[in-house]
Amino acid sequence: MKGFFIAIVLISPLMVFKTAIAEPEYIRLGMEIDVEKPADELWAIAGGYCDIREWANIECEITSGDGDIGTVRELLGGAITEVMVAKTDLSYGYVQPAEEGQFYDLYHGFMEAKPVNSSSSKLFYTLIYDLSNFPDQAAKNADMARRRTQFDTLLLNIKTMAEEPTN
Repeated sequence: MKGFFIAIVLISPLMVFKTAIAEPEYIRLGMEIDVEKPADELWAIAGGYCDIREWANIECEITSGDGDIGTVRELLGGAITEVMVAKTDLSYGYVQPAEEGQFYDLYHGFMEAKPVNSSSSKLFYTLIYDLSNFPDQAAKNADMARRRTQFDTLLLNIKTMAEEPTN
């Protein structure tokens, strides 16, 4: 009986702690754009892990790795860290690691070029993250709209770069 009471005393705080944490609300934002360029040529323009400096016009530095899975890039002078967790010939995926003392939204991004035919392709950018830290649905909707607008603009930048005539 004494063991039962000790177990209750030890487990009770854990049960309270679990109920105090918000349930995650993972969402997927998928964006895509048609590009009049073969997928391999498109990927040669936009698919390098720090090519983001060209199509997003931001600072990017590889801080470790060789461009394969496990490579770490820092954006905006180290304000954002992203670790590559997936890679194929025409795609890569990354995660932003947890930061001490900050809400962890499990943010993942995935960019992929898919051939449509021999002269055109589609470029996909998918974000997955937890937005349970927002106070209400209006704030969640605003965050999703902001990110969608931001990444639609980036996809358009890539399309414009890829479709520019070469001399």
